[in-house]
Amino acid sequence: MKVPYFDLAFINSDKRLDLEATVAGVLKSGDMILGPQVKAFESEFAAHCGMTFGVGVGNALDGMFTMMISYGIGPGDEVIVPANTYIATWLAVSRTGAKIVPVEPELDTYCIDPRKILKEITTRTKAILVVHLYGLVTRVEEIKEICQNNGLLLFEDCAQAHGAYNHIGQAGSYGDASVFSFYPTKNLGALGDAGIILTNASNIADTARMVRNYGSKEKYINEMIGVNSRLDEIQAAILRKKIPFLQESNAKRIHVAQHYLNAIAPSPKMKLPLPTFDGSNAWHIFPILHKQRDKLKEYLTQNGIETLIHYPIPPYKQKAYENLAINENDFPITNTIHEETISLPLWPGMPGEKTNYVAATLNKFNLDNGN
Repeated sequence: MKVPYFDLAFINSDKRLDLEATVAGVLKSGDMILGPQVKAFESEFAAHCGMTFGVGVGNALDGMFTMMISYGIGPGDEVIVPANTYIATWLAVSRTGAKIVPVEPELDTYCIDPRKILKEITTRTKAILVVHLYGLVTRVEEIKEICQNNGLLLFEDCAQAHGAYNHIGQAGSYGDASVFSFYPTKNLGALGDAGIILTNASNIADTARMVRNYGSKEKYINEMIGVNSRLDEIQAAILRKKIPFLQESNAKRIHVAQHYLNAIAPSPKMKLPLPTFDGSNAWHIFPILHKQRDKLKEYLTQNGIETLIHYPIPPYKQKAYENLAINENDFPITNTIHEETISLPLWPGMPGEKTNYVAATLNKFNLDNGN
């Protein structure tokens, strides 16, 4: 049996989305950049997440950079970030000129550990940028309290957490501002790169709109140094079509995750994700830790199962950040995660026979290799 890691063609073939007609409608309108579809999507997605203003951007990296400079983050400031995250989180901070201050995650959640944040706060700390990694809402209440007690901004990287929620609200609504990615494989995916900034502050939204558009509010009049990062009409129209089905899609992801956790036998070599099915995990991916990760990946590949590694190299080990001279031994938990993590196939609507096959193949590997 062949099991792809993700079946994007299957997801976008949903006839209810009518994507071909959606694209054709935009082409017929003649509006391509910052038109009515973008404005409508900004309002609709902000409302969906419980926020007031949305600012569509070309991608989430640009969005995080734009968000932070709109709040005045820049050289001389420090921003606390997870050590365990995709490098885009770090790159956004670097682009502002602020100093990156990495903090270890909890091994159970992969997300930043609130207990380790306090000792990293200095007089230069301006913000904490949390990541709801792999779709799981981080311990945001404790981090909100830390921010409030220390006069810090709270930013959210929600690139993997569309539709995730806890008892105080939706991911993206917990802090001062948040950013989402709509890369095609995300829980809410476009047909190319796309992103959005959410905030409740009208002045911040106005500044972000200028930054994304060359620093201009009025054409050819530039009030500040900006970038060119604008959400286009086609992607906005596609995302508008998909918003009503996000909750249903996430429920299907949860079903696959439940299936895995019921079918995969425990092993001392392996750590499965927390069995979280209350909505606080949108199950963007299904990550496991395995002591024989590379051997397991090869075995699954030989048996027709495609897997990914999120992520093989942490940011502080990347050549791009060698100038920071970060001691990798200061991050043993992150190191363990990156050395052992492997992501199993998961997509909304994934057939049960494929989930069973993946679980059975994994179980056989563990048995054949001494459990």
